[in-house]
Amino acid sequence: MTNRATLYLIPAFLDEASLHVLPPYLLDAIKTCQVFFVENERSARRYLKSLWREMVIDDYEWYTLHKAEEELRQVFGEKLKAGKTIGLISEAGCPGIADPGQLLTDAAHRADATVVPLVGPSSILLALMASGLNGQQFRFSGYLPVDAPGRARSLRELENDSQARHCTEIFMDTPYRNNQLFETILQVCRPSTKICIAANLTGPMEFIRTRTVAEWKAGPLPDLNKQPTIFCLLA
Repeated sequence: MTNRATLYLIPAFLDEASLHVLPPYLLDAIKTCQVFFVENERSARRYLKSLWREMVIDDYEWYTLHKAEEELRQVFGEKLKAGKTIGLISEAGCPGIADPGQLLTDAAHRADATVVPLVGPSSILLALMASGLNGQQFRFSGYLPVDAPGRARSLRELENDSQARHCTEIFMDTPYRNNQLFETILQVCRPSTKICIAANLTGPMEFIRTRTVAEWKAGPLPDLNKQPTIFCLLA
């Protein structure tokens, strides 16, 4: 009789210099895994080696979360049927939370595998916790549109929704567009709307501030270029 497969959802660091924020029990789970499905194999190998120096990398099977979804799910399904213990690792933070992984987790449930989420840093939750904004009702909208008109329209919609529902709106952008996004926030949003900027979370250069739009405009403004950042808004 085939053993029941197990899928561990393994968080990764947000900042490579801050391994101390990862709970020790991650290593216990990692040591039981036989197969790893990862967003980036090279960085995942380096990450696991940093946690477990004695790990023999080539003793494990490695598969990359890429766009060939059907092929990947087929391989994943085979590992589940074989009763393997599988580790799922995204590039930063928690798998399936603004990162790849949900498709395989869904497949694991449909195969009646055991799914085990492990505790670790999530930039979304850390930003919300530190923002001082409404943590009872919130929404994560992911990446806003790249084009300026679309970005401005989305921000107005988020602000209106926040005011109507008293809901904290959480969003982000590619790090090299952070300054443009912040500029648009200050141009579009009402002076009384609160904005939290949470950058480089868990890292030595961590920056977390909540101000109204009017207060941010009064300066000084942080330089967020190429800094991993989460934005929280409450109107």
